[in-house]
Amino acid sequence: MKILLNNNSLFKSLRPFNDIGFVPTMGSIHEGHLSLIDRSNKTCKKTIVSIFVNPKQFNNKKDFKNYPTNIKEDIKILKKTKKVDFLYIPKFKDLYSNNKKSNIKITKKDKVLCAKYRKGHFEGVLDVMGRLTNLVNPKKIFMGKKDYQQYFLIKNYLKNKYKTSIIPCRTIRNKSKMALSSRNNHLDLYGIKKASFLSKSLIKLKRNLKNSKKIKKNLRIKMKYFEKLLKIKIEYLELRSIKNLKISNNIRDSRLFVAYYIDNIRLIDNF
Repeated sequence: MKILLNNNSLFKSLRPFNDIGFVPTMGSIHEGHLSLIDRSNKTCKKTIVSIFVNPKQFNNKKDFKNYPTNIKEDIKILKKTKKVDFLYIPKFKDLYSNNKKSNIKITKKDKVLCAKYRKGHFEGVLDVMGRLTNLVNPKKIFMGKKDYQQYFLIKNYLKNKYKTSIIPCRTIRNKSKMALSSRNNHLDLYGIKKASFLSKSLIKLKRNLKNSKKIKKNLRIKMKYFEKLLKIKIEYLELRSIKNLKISNNIRDSRLFVAYYIDNIRLIDNF
């Protein structure tokens, strides 16, 4: 695995290849990231992983400051897989050297779910993904479905700008059905138990919605129930279409989206 610490090294190393699989990350590498790397390794000749914690996508400075990072451990894990050809660890100036202000705007119809509650977050995500895609020029980008809204918005943003395919990959969960996430590192054992219980409950709830005639009302009731039972704050619990993220009244081609706080740690998932 070759480690690339600046754009010159990136361009020089990638120039000979035109079948590159790209796995963009913010570090804290876990099994979810490794599953994306596996997918890339099986379908592309070369695989590159990036690690960059993008300050522009954090609407909370404290959240950015506390984001879990351990570059040395990440490098150790990635080397061990023997499936990563290049690791790109850019500095802020490598991506934002032109200092050009982004004019990306999330449309009103897309200001749902996390975009409704995290002002400026997805503008920052789309901006950095455009810059990374322009630099790496991958044939395919591999993204997990855990943040389905992020995948949805990035796919629509990049599809007309670059000849790059966005490949959605399944969410990796632990034995307790909890989605793997770097933010899980902030939870204590009691918090993990709460998140695991909620995940199992929402998987069951999704199945039961099949027979519900009043889905929206049912979800409101369940949201209050889980908040009271687990003593957590749920930001949203909504069934939405996977095609356009509009509110859905039918579980077919829809996913159940949730965002919630456990001890001030914000977690998201969809089922």
